[in-house]
Amino acid sequence: MAKLDLSTPVRTLSGEDTDLSAYEGKVLLIVNTASKCGLTPQYEGLEALYKQYADQGLEILGFPCNQFGKQEPGTETDIQEFCQINYGVSFPMHAKIDVNGDGTHAVFQQLKKAAPGILGSKGIKWNFTKFLVAKDGTIVTRFAPQTKPEDIEKDIQAQL
Repeated sequence: MAKLDLSTPVRTLSGEDTDLSAYEGKVLLIVNTASKCGLTPQYEGLEALYKQYADQGLEILGFPCNQFGKQEPGTETDIQEFCQINYGVSFPMHAKIDVNGDGTHAVFQQLKKAAPGILGSKGIKWNFTKFLVAKDGTIVTRFAPQTKPEDIEKDIQAQL
C-alpha cells in the first residue's frame, strides 16, 4: 500500500507555506471542499468528527477546489470566513487547489493513485471526496462525495 509523502508542500488558507510533516503519526481525513455545493453541509459532520476525535489523533485537512461547477469562487479570506461563520470549522483548511487535470496538487496526485474510485477511476468526481490515511501514512481508502462524514466514523475509529 502506498504512503502519503509527508514532505509534500502545502499552503494554509492563511497563506503559510508548510508541508504535511506536522501530521506525522496522525490519522488523516483529506477532503476537497467547496462553499457553494449541495454537499457543503458536510462541513458540519466533518467538524463534529474533528471535535470528537482530534484528541485521539485525527486530523481533517480541507482543500478547497473550484473545479466542480465553480462552487468555490471566493478568495482564501472568503473561504475562511464562510467556514467559520456557517460551520465553525476548526480543522486545518488549505489554499484553493486543483484536484484533477494538469495542475493537480501533489497531495491529490498521491491520493488518487493509491486509492482509485469506482472501476479504478483516478479522477475526483465531485466536491467532498474523502481519503482516509492511517497513522503510518498508508493511504487506506477513498469515500465518495455523497458518503456522509458520520458514515465513515467506524473506519476512522479503526485507524485510531
